[in-house]
Amino acid sequence: MNLEKLLQYQFPELEYTVTPRDAMLYALGIGVGDRPGDARDLQFVYEQNLKIFPSQVNVICHPTGWAQDPVLEIDWVKLLHGEQSFEIHKPVEPGKTYTSCCKITGVLDKGADRGTLLFMRKELREKSSETLVSTVNSTLFLRGDGGSGGTTNEAQLLHPIPDYAPDDSVALTTLSRAALIYRLSGDYNPIHADPALARKAGFERPILHGLCTLGVATRAILQSCCDDRPERLRSLQLRFTSPVYPGETLITEIWHDENVANFRALVSERNVVVLNNGRAVIAES
Repeated sequence: MNLEKLLQYQFPELEYTVTPRDAMLYALGIGVGDRPGDARDLQFVYEQNLKIFPSQVNVICHPTGWAQDPVLEIDWVKLLHGEQSFEIHKPVEPGKTYTSCCKITGVLDKGADRGTLLFMRKELREKSSETLVSTVNSTLFLRGDGGSGGTTNEAQLLHPIPDYAPDDSVALTTLSRAALIYRLSGDYNPIHADPALARKAGFERPILHGLCTLGVATRAILQSCCDDRPERLRSLQLRFTSPVYPGETLITEIWHDENVANFRALVSERNVVVLNNGRAVIAES
């Protein structure tokens, strides 16, 4: 990684009109529709009175492929998502056009053999009014770029999870072809499709996108805490702790604390925690 070039990097301002097809395809990519004919799912996958699933703000107008720019010298094959958060200031609506402003907010060098953390922020705005609709923060783990220098020694403190039994749990099984569907929402990183590149990156087969796993957990939060009403979800944050393989079942464990849902998720087939330190803020019904 070339730290100087990275800090000088200018992300283009992106503009995108979210079509009903985009909204439905994203929802199908995170598994919505496994309750066929149920209005709670149809609100995201049927064009009548269509709503955009809250976590889609992560991919709307989000820069992709930039880490593969040779000038940055990033070992992009070893890039993984570390943490993600989004805050919704105003619901995104199908048919409207949005713009994004994205920037790198910090780089934490963990050492030559430990990789680097890269912090990014995206502001998503409604083009017609310039109204801020969402703030999205990402932490990327550059496993092959440690020892390249950084700008900070501080990382965000992790949200603690209670040490007693959860109040609720929601099990959702991912499709074996989930990564192939989800990538059509904009993230074409080949480790989610190409077995050879997935093995080169250290995985036995293509893995599910971290943001797809986040979307599945967000479904669990909506079901358990929001009565399936997306407008009640104000913000969500989590840490990615282990990859998920398409076809696995995600069990999201939830602890209720007034207007906050603390959560983590594990894969039942391997009993591995894949999402941790989760926190969602819920509006009153």
